[in-house]
Amino acid sequence: MGKELEDILVGKQHIVILTHMAPDGDAMGSALAMYHYVMDRFAVGPLHYKTAGAVGPQAEPAVRQVSVIVPNAFPAFYSWMPGAEQIKIYEKEPDACSALIAAADLFICTDFNDPKRINPAGDKMMANPATKILIDHHLRTMDNGQWTKDYSDPSASSACEIVYRLIAAAGQVDLRQLALTEDIATCLYTGLMTDTGNFSYSSSRPEVFEMAAALLRAGIDKDAIHHAVFDQYSTDRVRLTGYALYRKMRIYPEHHLALITLSADELDQYHYQQGDCEGLVNIPLQIADVCYSVLMREERPKPGTPKPRIRISFRSQGEHPVNIWANEVFHGGGHMNASGGEIFGSLAQAVQLFEKTYKTYIKQ
Repeated sequence: MGKELEDILVGKQHIVILTHMAPDGDAMGSALAMYHYVMDRFAVGPLHYKTAGAVGPQAEPAVRQVSVIVPNAFPAFYSWMPGAEQIKIYEKEPDACSALIAAADLFICTDFNDPKRINPAGDKMMANPATKILIDHHLRTMDNGQWTKDYSDPSASSACEIVYRLIAAAGQVDLRQLALTEDIATCLYTGLMTDTGNFSYSSSRPEVFEMAAALLRAGIDKDAIHHAVFDQYSTDRVRLTGYALYRKMRIYPEHHLALITLSADELDQYHYQQGDCEGLVNIPLQIADVCYSVLMREERPKPGTPKPRIRISFRSQGEHPVNIWANEVFHGGGHMNASGGEIFGSLAQAVQLFEKTYKTYIKQ
């Protein structure tokens, strides 16, 4: 399948790589790994052409421009990632990002499968008839045929795992013998590590650890990556975590369920920054006999949006699915043990819907 991807890349001049709203480690890792792969495989620039090893005026013109666009700001603890300084944020530069999307002749979309998850960039992408490649690992409820090439696998641990396979297939090498640049490997490991909760879920297949071994052989410093992601928190974030667990966590013991709710006012009290709640939903699962954990976080209404958005994260352990609940009730989805959703309305309304439906969707 990777050879197909390279065939698509040949001759493309303006590539835009897109990933989802509120980018997490897998979104960042898969998008940036693809960025480095294209940059390394096809020399980029108006005067230097390179395709499959051919250099010079007889070679087919290489990609002229590769842009990574995210809908909104990514957490500061991902800013160290190789290539992160090249990322354009749609919310901050809507005109520049819109121009790049309009000029693109190829889109590579990672870690999401519904263009609505990147709006308004998604609407602009769909208005451009250019080739669209999807690289994703989430369950999909419908397919409107918007993707030219679809590399999806819900059994994969992460979008980064699929990017890894594509790169290996392009080189037609055994995955265990794959040679990667350190930058690509670093990005891929970041996504793999974060989307499996440090290999605590979605990582039971041997291929996941074979991938990790290949990334180590590429020269990554896994301890430094872990430190950069998990050990660079602000004082406010740590205090917010303590407050959420002590004051805002409810336990439903008869259903092995925990719920944490945080209002916009409470987040403001702790000077909330994008990503400060990442990983919080996992902590209640450390409690004996808690199999399900849900986090609700309120976002203030934006101009033109009359209601606040409630972001909802779901986590579970073992054979206790949360993705169907997230999809059917909260307009989201994801993995069996790690999903997300949202509703527009008050936090109280979100809790009411949670309490009305949880008995239907969880296993006792």
